[in-house]
Amino acid sequence: MRKVVLSILVDNTFGVLSRVAGLFSRRGYNIDSLTVGVTENPEYSRMTVVVNGDEQILDQIKKQLEKLEDVKEIRVLLPEESVARELVLVKVAADPADRQGIISIADIFRAKIVDVAPDSLMIELTGTEAKIAAFIKLLDGYCIKEIARTGITGLSRGAGDIGEYIDD
Repeated sequence: MRKVVLSILVDNTFGVLSRVAGLFSRRGYNIDSLTVGVTENPEYSRMTVVVNGDEQILDQIKKQLEKLEDVKEIRVLLPEESVARELVLVKVAADPADRQGIISIADIFRAKIVDVAPDSLMIELTGTEAKIAAFIKLLDGYCIKEIARTGITGLSRGAGDIGEYIDD
């Protein structure tokens, strides 16, 4: 089993997310992460989908996605040829005795304190899955009240772009 990050350019139309997600659920494939947003061209959206599977399953997923009318292009984002990031918000209980320790951990990871309350801190961190996992692990000694993660989003490195063939 291996993890693959797919960057999928789709028409920015009503129901496209449902159609793509439905393809996965109908075939019993699990989506580890899914992010969607409009691109520089408002006619198209970019979906970043993270899936796990053996080569046969991954190949089948790509073939099934290519059959969807809304899908314009699919690119596998290889780690060495792309930049992939995730955003996490973490709310941590923080009494005065714990506050400085939590802030120190946030500083090490170049995270931002985005909310301060009398009994908690909210921290924002953007990075790779490994960076976020390490950050959360260091916070284990504190009381984590809530975590919200966006899922992975990414782009290929270099000047080329997905969808170059589409006429604007």
